[in-house]
Amino acid sequence: MKYKSYLTGILLMLPTLPAAAQEKAQWSLQDCIDYALQHNISLKQNKIAEQQGEADLEQKRANLFPNLSFSTSQSLSYRPLQETASSIVTNGIANNSSNKLTGNGSYGLNASWNVWDGGANRKTIRVQKIQNSISGLTVRQTANSIQEQIARLYVQILYSKDALNVNQAMLKTAEKQYERGQVQYEQGLISKADLSQLKAQNAGAQYDCVATQTQISNYIRQLKELLEITDGRPFDIQSPETGDETAIQVIPDMAEVYQNALNHRPEIQSGLLDIQAADLNVGIARAGYLPTISVTAGVGDSHYSGSRESVGEQMKQNLNASAGITLSVPIFDNKRNKTNMKKAKLAKLNSELALQDQRKKLYSTVEEYWLNASNSQQQFVAAGVKLKSAQDSYELLSEGFDNGLKNIVELMTGHDQLINAQQDRLQSKYNTLLNIQLLKFYQGENIQL
Repeated sequence: MKYKSYLTGILLMLPTLPAAAQEKAQWSLQDCIDYALQHNISLKQNKIAEQQGEADLEQKRANLFPNLSFSTSQSLSYRPLQETASSIVTNGIANNSSNKLTGNGSYGLNASWNVWDGGANRKTIRVQKIQNSISGLTVRQTANSIQEQIARLYVQILYSKDALNVNQAMLKTAEKQYERGQVQYEQGLISKADLSQLKAQNAGAQYDCVATQTQISNYIRQLKELLEITDGRPFDIQSPETGDETAIQVIPDMAEVYQNALNHRPEIQSGLLDIQAADLNVGIARAGYLPTISVTAGVGDSHYSGSRESVGEQMKQNLNASAGITLSVPIFDNKRNKTNMKKAKLAKLNSELALQDQRKKLYSTVEEYWLNASNSQQQFVAAGVKLKSAQDSYELLSEGFDNGLKNIVELMTGHDQLINAQQDRLQSKYNTLLNIQLLKFYQGENIQL
């Protein structure tokens, strides 16, 4: 039985193991996105604002109902120079007392209800519901922005790692050429100046490797900051297979992406809701021209220590109740309602312009991603041809240099051209991949690598 209990305890702990094991594992893009959506501080703050909106909605709903309050007052009076009985009025009743120290107690139960305010209260509730929906959309908008930033950094790290592999391969080649150059220098086949250039080429290749590794570390730091990872846990990303086919896949149609984005992007939905809220605020401002009706009711009682009657008898006789109705008709309010009405209409116009501007920005963003994807894809194809030519040329130059047929300047020029061709192909490949994925993301799909 103890063994079974122990085994059960281990099984219950299993769900928490991946989080601990994740400290040493490489993170996939989806791992980064899922973690950020749970831990990002900006996202948490937006969720808190959403919860605050729910609390405000409860308060505005409660304003539709009557309010009830109880109050009591206990006081002492001291008249040190009093010589004769004095008359003290309490709740409309005169009491004679010769006591220098007297006490008074009063009690009240009061209720009030705003029966009609031109419909402003109910419209206010509807506005708050819309604002809560906007807060929810703000959470989605922040989540989308975080996912885009993660995707950019993730792809940048992938590109930099591939670039590092290229630089390391070129470093090995530069080291071999330098070693070969030392042999040729000792044999008198090349000058000391040529050997120095080979040494500089080798040092430059080492520098490129260090610089690229530094870039990778910096991008990883930015990604950890976005994920709110501030401890010293090991962190690295997975390097999924991103073959050439990822860069030559079909680019989504720009018009289709934009139309889909208009239908589901939270910033557009938020703008539409903001116009609805502004329209309701116009109705709330218009309600200021209408009469308001309110009802009040109350029950009161009191007692006085200087009276000859007992407290109970006083409470019995002083018990009173009241009720009333108030009709308020606005006649002249120093243009307050007119001003509120004008401001509400201007706010609605501003909301409509904001939505128009948001649609324009969305179109510009989609167009930018589409142009980047198209241009990068064409550059990738051209870079492939350029790389093949540069590789063939560099191999011939290296062979010629080894045989003494090519000088050091030609060799280094071919080396630089090969590096540039390799970097251009990698950059265009990952730019195409990133922008295609962002286009898919804007039309409602998940970012996948």
